Amino acid sequence: MNEILDFFGRLVRGVLKLALGLAALVFVLSLLLATLVVVLGVTLWALITGRKPAPAVVFTRFRQTSQRYTQGMWPTGGAARRPTGDVVDVQATEVPEPVEAPQRRNGPDPMARVIH
Repeated sequence: MNEILDFFGRLVRGVLKLALGLAALVFVLSLLLATLVVVLGVTLWALITGRKPAPAVVFTRFRQTSQRYTQGMWPTGGAARRPTGDVVDVQATEVPEPVEAPQRRNGPDPMARVIH
């Protein structure tokens, strides 16, 4: 009698594993399909409006800012290295002292002008 119960137990476990595996596969495929639909929709919208999608703009600005502030910090290799150019002399000009704005009613606090 135990052999029959063991057989049915293994059979039920196998069917359950197969059902859960198929459910996971359907979930992953539906997630990939939804992602594909969203990417195609955003791409079509960008083509229709003539604007770059917002995430592309954000990551482009982040990359540009990162390159500006980390210039020379990380070694670059091969083709990414910028060629060094000639030194160019320029005519020196004097820069006049800035005229200080009158003090606001908040006093000499340097952050007062940021608040207004």
